[in-house]
Amino acid sequence: MVNVSIARRYARALLDVSSEAGRIDAVAEQLTTFADILAKNPELTDVLNNPAYSRSQRGQVVEGVMKLIPGLEPVLANTLRLLVDRNRLVYVPDIARVFRDMADARAGRVRGNVTSAAALPADTLAQLRQTLQQLTQRDVILETRVDPSLLGGVSAQVGSILYDGSLRTQLDQMRRELK
Repeated sequence: MVNVSIARRYARALLDVSSEAGRIDAVAEQLTTFADILAKNPELTDVLNNPAYSRSQRGQVVEGVMKLIPGLEPVLANTLRLLVDRNRLVYVPDIARVFRDMADARAGRVRGNVTSAAALPADTLAQLRQTLQQLTQRDVILETRVDPSLLGGVSAQVGSILYDGSLRTQLDQMRRELK
């Protein structure tokens, strides 16, 4: 609970500053990239979170990682340096997630997941996206997954609402009704 509160505080401050510069989406993308780099490198995460390393050593590591992100927004670079100074780097993944959610809410977007038994053609995915936009009255950003256990059909989750048209769910429903 505490880390969500801390993450929300930093994310809100970063959102306010980046909105003044008109660079919310760029900051969201770069912050997510930074968090992904940390998540994919456990040794790097250890250096950044281990108190055995000095603040200046962690700062040098963060500066090196920031060089990996082309065109890093100055606002984000300053925020990452502040997180080093305040020993809050452990919260970067939470800050990235909360920031993305806040940026999406401010822009009127919602994220969703589409799971299908086979890869969906682009036109079908576009039509599904348009239908979900009409249902939610928001711009929908979809992430796709393939799960052969669905047998057929599509399952879409937007926010907390699940639209399940998978064959597996329909067969399970029939099984329950026949008992």
